[in-house]
Amino acid sequence: MAEFRYALFYDFHTMTTVPDVGAGFNTEEFTDQVKSCGVDFLTWHARCNQGNAYYDTKEGARHPSLQFDMIRELSEACRRKGIKFSVYFNGYYSDEELIHHRDWMSIGMKGETLHGGGGPGGFSGPWARAVCYNSPFRAHLKKMVQELLDNYQVDGFFFDCLYAPTCVCEHCVREMKEKGIDCSDPAAVQDFGYFSVMRMCRELNDTIRKVKPDALLFFNGRPFEDMIDMESHLECECLPTAQWGYESLPVFAHYMRTVTPPGKGILNMTGRFNNWGDFGGLRTAEGLEYDLFYGAANGMRPDIGGHFHPRGDLDLPVFDRIREVYRNMQQYDEWVLGAVNDPEIALVYPREKYRARPFGTAVASAVRMLTELKIQFDLVTEFASWDRYKLLIFPDDVIFTDETVKRVKAHLKRGGKVLASSKSGLDPAQQRFALSEWPAEYVGPLEYDPVYFMPAGKLAADLPEIPLSVYAGGTAVKPAGKAEMFLVKPYFRFGWDGMRSNYYDPPQGPAPEPFVVRNENIIYISAELFTGYAKRAPKQLRQLLGNSIQALCPDLKLRAPNLPSFARAFVQRKKNTELVHLLAYCPEGRGQAAAVEDRIPLLDTDLELRTDGRTVRRVYLAPDRKELPFEQKNGYCKVRIPLVIGYGLAVFEYQD
Repeated sequence: MAEFRYALFYDFHTMTTVPDVGAGFNTEEFTDQVKSCGVDFLTWHARCNQGNAYYDTKEGARHPSLQFDMIRELSEACRRKGIKFSVYFNGYYSDEELIHHRDWMSIGMKGETLHGGGGPGGFSGPWARAVCYNSPFRAHLKKMVQELLDNYQVDGFFFDCLYAPTCVCEHCVREMKEKGIDCSDPAAVQDFGYFSVMRMCRELNDTIRKVKPDALLFFNGRPFEDMIDMESHLECECLPTAQWGYESLPVFAHYMRTVTPPGKGILNMTGRFNNWGDFGGLRTAEGLEYDLFYGAANGMRPDIGGHFHPRGDLDLPVFDRIREVYRNMQQYDEWVLGAVNDPEIALVYPREKYRARPFGTAVASAVRMLTELKIQFDLVTEFASWDRYKLLIFPDDVIFTDETVKRVKAHLKRGGKVLASSKSGLDPAQQRFALSEWPAEYVGPLEYDPVYFMPAGKLAADLPEIPLSVYAGGTAVKPAGKAEMFLVKPYFRFGWDGMRSNYYDPPQGPAPEPFVVRNENIIYISAELFTGYAKRAPKQLRQLLGNSIQALCPDLKLRAPNLPSFARAFVQRKKNTELVHLLAYCPEGRGQAAAVEDRIPLLDTDLELRTDGRTVRRVYLAPDRKELPFEQKNGYCKVRIPLVIGYGLAVFEYQD
């Protein structure tokens, strides 16, 4: 079992030409600082993406200016101080080693040997040279791992950048020909690359488990479902101020817990800097808190990544910042450690084979809309069971496979509800919706551009009674159930008609095609509701989504009627308590970047928590246990939180 409380992850990618690696490094002072932050898990580089090792290796090459065995000193100090210690290997990039072993390099399908970069000649990135998993590098990496297993007291291994390349080097081509694989077919070569990286991971796992069965182990870059049987825990690398952005962590957080079995923890790795390779960045405490409290409220433990100066400078202000953030979080350990999320609503979206998570505009937008609505939900693929959910949401473009049809039929049979939009539900091969229970009949792609709809009926509560834009496309259908709303036809189709540019294109009048149709168990929205929200963020689309969910699930677990849209609320349970996490931070675009700099005060926040027949004994705010007056009736416990600044935790304690 791998359960962590607080972790640190140090990058030590060090250029070979740095002349004084480790010259000022004091192992005891460094590990004392780590320990003082309350950290119980540390990851450090054994061999970086530059190809340099930081221990006395016979298989690799220790950094030429490093004068001592850094890994030995760190591992021994961590063991004395009760800190689990894991070592890092880059599994795909190794610049220095490939300078001397060009036959280990991955060759692209255009004959190129350089991957990544970005500057003249492709050499300016940290990943100029990439290895082939089928070259002698694979045996070399296993020997370096074996070396550490045999001679060092390390607790685990972190393998990074495990991509599935389209490599056509001599080693790959030879094996592909033996297997009858067409090495000129990019898809076939990609599949072979997938096979190759998985084979290497299995061999590394076998090598490690043979010596250390309880080793901590994670393979970064591989889909979680593919690796979960080998890994001791999962790690989410997600730095919002870099290429991930602030939309990524919510997707990871709601998804990763659905592929993680009990006893395997999830680490939420953000960074103290603004980008990898940024030695001069120090993010605000508020920015780090937002990332890490969001993760903690969704079952993830905090992990702050940092660069360590090659010389060994301690950079004490960095430790001061980490201590500030971790001590703030540690106040809530009594309640949060071991708490779990148990939502009744699932957002369903498939994961493409080579991606680590469900990916796309529709799913990212759906996650945002649901969190803005304070809906408690999981993000699931077909890897996880759907049996416990009351409502399944299929956003915009979820094509129904045979397995999806089977699961949805079973879900409807046990009284479950479905909410879907646009292409979701289609069987494209048959050009129809895949379920006979569907409240609409497929006609074809919707030809209107722009797409307008007229609010009507109960689902239009609080919507203005004017034609409203979707800002995306949709699907033309005929009603097979009750039509709740209809589309509005525009005068023209947007764009150039050969004579004029139809840019100013107002709604003309009612269209025969329905916009919302429903029956007792299914609500279907014919337009790309989630894609439209991603493009223009119109509040009306989010309101329509909220109304539809409320119609299908009138007894939502949490109601927060006056909580602002930027605030987040998550429910967890632990023993005889339920926790409501409130986050009041707002990522803000600033020039070309995004940042969180402020804790935002929330005054008099009303919460209504469904109690499921239990009697509430008391409600209080952690960590001070300040009790709050509450009212329990109609199946809900109602309470008002007088003040939250940034983060707050309301504890609902039930009678035993």
